[in-house]
Amino acid sequence: MHRYFTDQRHEALRHRVRDFAESEVRPRIAEMEASRSVCHDLSRLIARQGWIGATVHRAYGGMGAGHVAKTLIIEELSRVSAAMGAMVQASQLGVAKIVHFGSEEQKKTWLPAIASGDCLPTIAVTEPQSGGHVLGMSSTAVRDGDDYVLNGRKIYVGNSHVGDLHGVVVRTGEGSKGLSAFLVESDTPGFRVGEQQPAMGLHGFSFGELFFDNCRVPAANLLGREGDGLSVAYSSSVLYGRPNLTAVSLGIHQAVLDETTRFCTERQRYGKPLADLGNIKLKLGRIQSRLLLARLSAYHAVHLLDQGLPCDAELMNAKLVNVESALESARDAMDIHAACGLFTDRPVERFLRDAHHIFAPAGTSDIQLLRLGELALGRAQGDWSSRLADLLRLEPSEWPEEDEVPDEVPDMAPADPPVTVRTDGTTPTVPGQRTGPAHRHSWFARPR
Repeated sequence: MHRYFTDQRHEALRHRVRDFAESEVRPRIAEMEASRSVCHDLSRLIARQGWIGATVHRAYGGMGAGHVAKTLIIEELSRVSAAMGAMVQASQLGVAKIVHFGSEEQKKTWLPAIASGDCLPTIAVTEPQSGGHVLGMSSTAVRDGDDYVLNGRKIYVGNSHVGDLHGVVVRTGEGSKGLSAFLVESDTPGFRVGEQQPAMGLHGFSFGELFFDNCRVPAANLLGREGDGLSVAYSSSVLYGRPNLTAVSLGIHQAVLDETTRFCTERQRYGKPLADLGNIKLKLGRIQSRLLLARLSAYHAVHLLDQGLPCDAELMNAKLVNVESALESARDAMDIHAACGLFTDRPVERFLRDAHHIFAPAGTSDIQLLRLGELALGRAQGDWSSRLADLLRLEPSEWPEEDEVPDEVPDMAPADPPVTVRTDGTTPTVPGQRTGPAHRHSWFARPR
């Protein structure tokens, strides 16, 4: 067994993602930083690698690789570009609602397209007036015959400007049982995306506004039952949102260490490397120590997810530890770089800006501490990892065998996915190719 709960298969996948990130992502960072806008073509290129389907069962064309594999994919992309790591994590977060609450018909319709990269999913919960208080939302859905009519507004939606399929939680009634979730395609009449606003970091990634103005959605697009919206929102946030964002922070943290040690080795002071100074070694030691602890907490939590074991607390703690430690290490890195770190020819200032973006989604550090405090008092609620264990557990039959890991593996033969026909006789379509053949990817297939 390799370190941090990974084995030969995971490490082979890690190298594939790392090679792709270096060859395809790194050369575009300068352009993304300069434009400060969403990078559509790179988002689609990454999606076509099949990595959005890391936790999608192979029966639906996914990788069936589990949450440890998902974590290392996000980490390796985020080590090069946190924006692209955030893009992948946001769409993988969008997968959760279908895996957990989708009907068999919905899974057969959407999961193959997501796994092949033809469909980028999102989840939209937060609203301007209620923020992170899910029960305070006011957007509505009203039943009208075979449809629901949606009205309202969502903000801070990851992949807002590249998403094809939005999972939207809105009000269908009163109280905690009055929330429901719907799948809304991006070309649906009455739906529109707000203008992208420039942000401090994660340049190349979009997290904007969605508007619904008498947006008519088929009743068949209801996820689960009416009243399941709160469960859709909470389970997605706990079981996918927190570990996904943990992985983004972990990738940033690794990049901070890599760049800072390189700077200290190359930078000369009076004929000697900066790294020879004792106070610099102390700061580097603190960064290294935080990173070791952060990595252990991140992979331990998702390892438990793959085992189908209770781990809500570990997921909360991993997000808390990784976000806070990445920010602390980025600040230490800025101290070491001093004035050199203030200029954009070095990436350390970008790491700090990007790290701040991971603080709030899926709960700030205070929220994680509040929930952990409730756990200490015996008042923990939710326990989503236990309630959905059967859907989270990685079955041995899903994994390729160890001896299947060659130096190069071609894609598996494509299989035509089942096509769902709506009540009006049409099939779902989105920009790109929604209903085309789904490719079942080997874990180890080279990027296309």
